[in-house]
Amino acid sequence: MANQLWLLRHGEAEPHDAKPDFDRELTERGRDQSRAAGGALAALELTFHAVYTSPRVRARDTALLACEALGEEPIVTPVLSQDFSVADARDLLLGVEPDGRILVVGHNPDFAQVVHDLTGARVDFKKGGVAGVRLEGTRGELVALLRPRELDRIAG
Repeated sequence: MANQLWLLRHGEAEPHDAKPDFDRELTERGRDQSRAAGGALAALELTFHAVYTSPRVRARDTALLACEALGEEPIVTPVLSQDFSVADARDLLLGVEPDGRILVVGHNPDFAQVVHDLTGARVDFKKGGVAGVRLEGTRGELVALLRPRELDRIAG
């Protein structure tokens, strides 16, 4: 029995110099990417024990838009704001039933590093992209890596 960690990188956001980093908002394209990610995950009939999001505006809004299609309410979790690690991911998975899954919404380079640390895979984690990792004991297997355009096609 294995749990799954699904990671959704926030959608495209305003430029870094537009406002303080914490407050940067999604662009229209970023909002579309977020809706498509949620729609694709719903179309794939994935259900989640919980959805956690970084408190940064661009990630929180990505989670809210994605969760519309999933029928979930995201839980703001400061650990996803910066320096998210494998240990943090495992902590979030505590209490999830066997074969359960969670979705986390946050940032790079943390997400690409977590995928690498769990699976050994080096991934190009696009804004608005999704990765799925199956965890069994200390081993992880990359089961999905979807770019925004693929998510858009799946969502229809």
